[in-house]
Amino acid sequence: MITKTIEKNIEKMRNIGIAAHIDAGKTTTTERILYYTGKEYKMGEVHEGTATMDWMEEEQKRGITITAAATRCFWQDCVINIIDTPGHVDFTAEVERSLRVLDGVICVFCGVGGVEAQSETVWRQADKYRVPRICFVNKMDRVGSDFLKVVAEIKEKLCFEAIPIQLPLGAEQDFCGVIDLVRMRAYEYAEKEEDKSLGSKFIDIEIPDKYLAQARLQREKMIESLASHIDWLMEKYINEEEITEDDIKRAIREGTISVKLTPALCGAAFKNKGIQPLLDAVCDYLPSPADIPAVEGVDPDKEVKITRKALVEEPLSALAFKITSDKHGDLNYIRIYSGKLTQGQRVFNSRKDKVELVSRIYRMHANEREQVEEASAGDIVAVVGLKNTITGDTLCTKHEPIVLEQMKFPETVISMAIEPKTQADKEKLILTLSKLVKEDPTFGAHTDSETGQLIISGMGELHLEVLKNRMLSEYNVDANVGAPRVAYRETIARKVEIEEKFIQQTGGHGQYGHVVLLLEPFKDSQPVVFEDKITGGAIPKQYIRSVEHGIMETARTGVSGGYPIINIKATLIHGSFHPVDSSDLAFYTAASRALRSGVEEAGSVLLEPIMKLEVAVPEMYMGDVIGNLNGRRATITELDFRSGVRLIRGLVPLAEMFGYATVLRSLTQGRGSYSMEPFEYRPAPAEVYSRVA
Repeated sequence: MITKTIEKNIEKMRNIGIAAHIDAGKTTTTERILYYTGKEYKMGEVHEGTATMDWMEEEQKRGITITAAATRCFWQDCVINIIDTPGHVDFTAEVERSLRVLDGVICVFCGVGGVEAQSETVWRQADKYRVPRICFVNKMDRVGSDFLKVVAEIKEKLCFEAIPIQLPLGAEQDFCGVIDLVRMRAYEYAEKEEDKSLGSKFIDIEIPDKYLAQARLQREKMIESLASHIDWLMEKYINEEEITEDDIKRAIREGTISVKLTPALCGAAFKNKGIQPLLDAVCDYLPSPADIPAVEGVDPDKEVKITRKALVEEPLSALAFKITSDKHGDLNYIRIYSGKLTQGQRVFNSRKDKVELVSRIYRMHANEREQVEEASAGDIVAVVGLKNTITGDTLCTKHEPIVLEQMKFPETVISMAIEPKTQADKEKLILTLSKLVKEDPTFGAHTDSETGQLIISGMGELHLEVLKNRMLSEYNVDANVGAPRVAYRETIARKVEIEEKFIQQTGGHGQYGHVVLLLEPFKDSQPVVFEDKITGGAIPKQYIRSVEHGIMETARTGVSGGYPIINIKATLIHGSFHPVDSSDLAFYTAASRALRSGVEEAGSVLLEPIMKLEVAVPEMYMGDVIGNLNGRRATITELDFRSGVRLIRGLVPLAEMFGYATVLRSLTQGRGSYSMEPFEYRPAPAEVYSRVA
């Protein structure tokens, strides 16, 4: 039984996520973890729709994870908070916001598939937030599985030092356990028909003779790799001093926490093998909140950087990273970085400059809630009562404010029209859309100014289909939905200088705004970059803000084709004002008109979203699949071969990929699969421009 003392010991806490490519076995691994830690009394199965963490109706129907689900369990003397994340790229925002608040992650790889398309995306997201990770090579019981080959792929494709600390005991259908290279022992699991314990019991044995030579060789390689990253171990290694089991564990932990290396383990979650050693590795090698650097933020009053350590004595700082809506109201998931939060406490939303009331605090287990009186540094909890807090907002105390770094999400690439079937559904639809937009930062809804249609947008066909089905099943909204449409963008072809005056005379004060803008193509992390080069006070500072506002708003709504403008830089180089007639509105309007005139003069270029594509097909169908992709304007960049399957990688316009899942099934008799993720925007060909402009 875990005592309250251990629960409150921050050094015994682990905040981890489980992330991977779709179908690598994340949710199955999580289910086994919950079973072996005693959190669940029976194992849920994804294919049966009984997985605890896939609690939504859409998840159970489709057999995939759609929303990140949180839970809490205990192993050894550690408290483990787990977030199970989706693998499909359409729900990548769920992975992004989870990794933002986690201290460690288990990256699951398929023993056959190895490093797949979404594995790379997840890895990049973990790199972005410098999250320490453990690699778990799953499905070692499958034909064609190869642990060391997958580890080599991690090193090659992800450019990261993966160090095997285990070896499989047996191969493919004969896989029966793991060899621990740290202890030089083996864990053997009973075969399924004999195993009434469902993998909860295993035998700790000597390494069988036929595996001993390879185990010794790999252990030596493991120590060499560790020594190349850990200075004190290198000294011991060079001086030929004894390197103990504790030395190896300490070195692995140091290397993992400093994100210099990742330990690689193996197992077969579906066959209940290798999960307990994985849990041991989580406790031994992944950091506690006390091990990670103090969180950085900005003092909103003084605009200087400040840090907060993971201590209860520090002032409160917490980040809201996820919102779910239900009949009881909004549930805000927060990570507490410092200080303490109690039920009934008033907190300060430093991004919105508003005071909020925390009416209740919950620990979550998928969709089940356990009410608690308080939570402190290191905890991940859900709170009820926040009216104005959304994803990315910081909660703190008003007298010691801090703003933590916000999360950035990719732009939507697909949209479709939606309209209520009856007038009674109209209000319900608008209310439902506002809830879904608040929940999902990659979902958008707006009214088209020209057609008056309500447009919803998202990250892919599956994303919009899932949200549409949720509206129908969860919120009982009956609506007609149009065909998916691509989210095109516009930019300019060349640099132009444009002058615009807005002058209006009325009975009283008039309006006067005069700007000279330099517009040029410019690629940056921001879609539109504004620069002020006004000298000598030609335009007062307060009006320059209105100029910027006018440019940004007009760029968002579009100019010639009504598509948002991206990849441009607008420089304010000159202008003039009138001491009486000038106003914010006048300069806003002048800037808006200048941008419109400038885009027309520079020549508008239509941009279409290009997707990174990976198709896996048996060799016999490769010719047909490539021929079909060529007809979809795809550029094939790489052909690879893995475990009897051909991998076709390339770039393809999103507009050409609607309904591709059905076509691929038809071409490969249901044996092909594919994944896509947004890559970049590129100029569309003339025939596309004439069709959509």
